[in-house]
Amino acid sequence: MCRWMVYSGGPILVEDLLFKPKYSLIEQSLHSRMGATTTNGDGFGIGWYGDRQQPAVFKSVDPAWSDANLRELTSQVQTPLLFAHVRASTGTPVQRSNCHPFRHGDWLWMHNGALSGFHELKRDLLFAVDPSLYPDIEGSTDSEALFFLALTFGLEADPIDGVARAVGFVEDLAERRGVANPVQATMATSDGKSVWVFRYSSQHQSRTLFHSTDVTQLRSLYPDLELLRTLGDETRLVVSEPLGDLPGAWREVPESSCGIIQPGADEIRPFVPIRPVRVA
Repeated sequence: MCRWMVYSGGPILVEDLLFKPKYSLIEQSLHSRMGATTTNGDGFGIGWYGDRQQPAVFKSVDPAWSDANLRELTSQVQTPLLFAHVRASTGTPVQRSNCHPFRHGDWLWMHNGALSGFHELKRDLLFAVDPSLYPDIEGSTDSEALFFLALTFGLEADPIDGVARAVGFVEDLAERRGVANPVQATMATSDGKSVWVFRYSSQHQSRTLFHSTDVTQLRSLYPDLELLRTLGDETRLVVSEPLGDLPGAWREVPESSCGIIQPGADEIRPFVPIRPVRVA
């Protein structure tokens, strides 16, 4: 499996997010405490929004903990919205096109988990992708296939509905093919303005996912903590596992739910897959 992180807030130096926390994503790439695998060394990627509408991405097949280019890049890049992912392959090749986050137009996408039976389901899943989108699939992972299914089912118009229909399609197909419990997923997607995160599995035993506590609440709890004075009120983090052990700083994202990080009040809603309607 994998580990990932989303940051949304005021512009921040990327190295402050990736390298400096006690249990940073770089630390998790080598010593994950809560993941299905301890080491996540099958490549990494970051995606960020800057002065242009379309996000930039940087990916490598090297382990994140030893990549000198990542150190150089993150020491200079500042961003208000960052996706970062360290990969542990579930069977597909270790190659750049299989590293997260995936990008299509203004959108970023990343995933931790797996689609069980993907080898058996792959043909039908990919044939369901809209023909206009199919040529843009670069890699061979179930994660990218799920992204393009979500795009096909309307992600850009309604992200929650698009993901619900994509997951519902996978579960319906798997049931008809005799594949049990096909979806294991924590997912994140963004258009550069808002972020949507999802925690769902067919068994309702999803991988870990946490979100940061409201910064204003943390300041009241820890008025002498200098770090909290440097963060804006709109700072939000969503992580596979907490970046530190400050009591009260992290809350678990509920099982079978989706969260929306957006201007104004954030939201957490139940997430229910939408199965395709079949005519008798």
